Amino acid sequence: MTFPTVDVHAHVLLPEVEALVAALPGLAEAKALDARRNGPEALAVSGRMVAERAPELTDVSVRLAVMDAQGVDVQLVSPSPSHYHYWADEETAEKVYRLANEATAAHCAAAPDRLRGLGLVPLQHPGQAVGALEHALEQGLSGVEISSHGPGRELSDPAYGRLWARAEETGAILFLHPFGCTLDERLDQWYLSNTVGQPTENAVALSHLIFSGVLDRHPGLKIVAAHGGGYLPTHIGRSDHAWSARSDAGAGCAHRPSSYLGRLYFDSLVHDPRVLRSLIGAAGADRVLLGSDFPFDMGADDPLGALRAARLSDADFDAVRGGNAAALLDLS
Repeated sequence: MTFPTVDVHAHVLLPEVEALVAALPGLAEAKALDARRNGPEALAVSGRMVAERAPELTDVSVRLAVMDAQGVDVQLVSPSPSHYHYWADEETAEKVYRLANEATAAHCAAAPDRLRGLGLVPLQHPGQAVGALEHALEQGLSGVEISSHGPGRELSDPAYGRLWARAEETGAILFLHPFGCTLDERLDQWYLSNTVGQPTENAVALSHLIFSGVLDRHPGLKIVAAHGGGYLPTHIGRSDHAWSARSDAGAGCAHRPSSYLGRLYFDSLVHDPRVLRSLIGAAGADRVLLGSDFPFDMGADDPLGALRAARLSDADFDAVRGGNAAALLDLS
């Protein structure tokens, strides 16, 4: 096939952003919340892991060498979700998203034929979101990365309506990648904050977008859900049943919830070939994109190997490997 192999879930670490917020009082409170949610053992392991993998996260030449070894031609690079800093006030938030967008664009510009980028928007300040998206697009980025919710707001909140409208108008990609889980201390052992928390947050966020009618009002949105969309795609039958059985569940969206899976995109990072086949069965082979969570330890060091393990048809394999992403990113 003529299209490249494309990994849509790869991260960059931006020391400039962390230096910007390092001395601000809100950071300490945010770190305390993170510690409560993850627990001390998980934080210690994660700290060592990130330090060991800093070259892959910051050095373009190292990134390209690993991509070559993996057989990946193009990465869609998004900032580490630790850079969201949704606690920041409006002035700081604008500095964060501008610096993150510019730094990510500069990282990708070092290898423009291999790297595409995503920026950030401050979900804690919905009034800034459209400006942040437009700033990202002005830098040549393909869209923005967002978490599963903003402080005190779900993605169904009408305050985000202008963001969805502008993203639809521009064709920008919205990469839905949670950071932190609101189950808090219930998940503070055994890294449950990630293994259970991340797929839960994905499922909740996508459910808000579906049941609230956001996808009815903005059918052209290009939303890519990390981690295979979490629990939702493989358990969508429960949502369908509620939609048909209960007036409170079915009031917000026009169609059966499972029908909206074909309007979303999902990365392939589900860590189980059976689950990947189920995801493709639920959403369609044309809605699943190769994703590795590069270069973190919860990712796939051999994303193509993980895809081969699902034993897909040749057509489905090639679509997930890169055909779908090449069309989404308009790669020639």
